[in-house]
Amino acid sequence: MSVQKNLLLICRKAPYGNALPREAIDIALAASAFDQNVSLLFSGDGVWQLLKQQKSDSINSKNHGKVLSALALYGIENIYVDNDSLKQRNLSKDNLLVDTKSVTINEIKALCNNCDTIFNF
Repeated sequence: MSVQKNLLLICRKAPYGNALPREAIDIALAASAFDQNVSLLFSGDGVWQLLKQQKSDSINSKNHGKVLSALALYGIENIYVDNDSLKQRNLSKDNLLVDTKSVTINEIKALCNNCDTIFNF
């Protein structure tokens, strides 16, 4: 019998240029496969991971957006985006590939307080 934990993965890095964004998603998918309650929060430059129509061909990297669009298939439905990070980058939820809940700094604090484990990427 496994104990279900509430995991929060905070994604702060742009989608390409290093392995951290992909590692965060891989951990989320693996945890979900073991019936853990997984939430993702995209903040800072991490909001770039959520953009529609990502083109990674020119940088020889797998398209990050394709993996994100499969999150619901793994039961990962708690996807949050820092509202201030969107505004600072002149983005809106209309620019995003997946359905997210926009959260304020106070909601982020509450989200963190309600999690058993937090991973920062």
